[in-house]
Amino acid sequence: MNQKIGLRIVTTTALAVMLGACATTKTVDQKIAEAQAQTGKKIESVEGQVEDLQTKQKATDAHLTQNDAAIAELSQEAKDALKRAQDAGVLAKGKVIFQQTFKEDRIKFKLGSYELNKDAQAALDDFAGKVKALGEQYYIEIQGHTDDTGRRKLNDELGERRADEVRRYLSRSQQLPLNRMSTISYGDSLPVSSNKTKKGRAENRRVVIVVLE
Repeated sequence: MNQKIGLRIVTTTALAVMLGACATTKTVDQKIAEAQAQTGKKIESVEGQVEDLQTKQKATDAHLTQNDAAIAELSQEAKDALKRAQDAGVLAKGKVIFQQTFKEDRIKFKLGSYELNKDAQAALDDFAGKVKALGEQYYIEIQGHTDDTGRRKLNDELGERRADEVRRYLSRSQQLPLNRMSTISYGDSLPVSSNKTKKGRAENRRVVIVVLE
């Protein structure tokens, strides 16, 4: 073989090897870059998911804090009603929508009586209208309260009868479902005013209705 020809072959071969090596290096570099890019995207995706979870957790914590604050502001009657309803498993969302207290100026009972007069019925009609506007997701607890006149046992029974009468009226006249209403008597155990005055005793003779969701 001619020396020049041999040199050309060697040179050509070496060049081809070098070019092949360069091409391989470029391919490897390209694949590494692509892999790094994919890894970077995955890391960004994971970081984004972590941020979303942190944001959701903050929102949940804030909601729980608001719920705790709202519960702390509830009356004792509403807190008790909420706990009883939660224990019974009758709530959809587990919160108090509103509470309405009917004192003697709205629902007047004669001494020792649980009969509702026309003024009391009108007040309950107004209340029923607000409840119906809520739709179907509600639960009602009706609480009967008395002053401390008479024996405690009699007051407990009187409070229960008054609450039952309200429940029957709301069902009979306003078609509120009986299975979404419960009653309880506090008797004279939870006064809002002093029983030493006529005015105070009148304020203690009341019906409290708690509406929950």
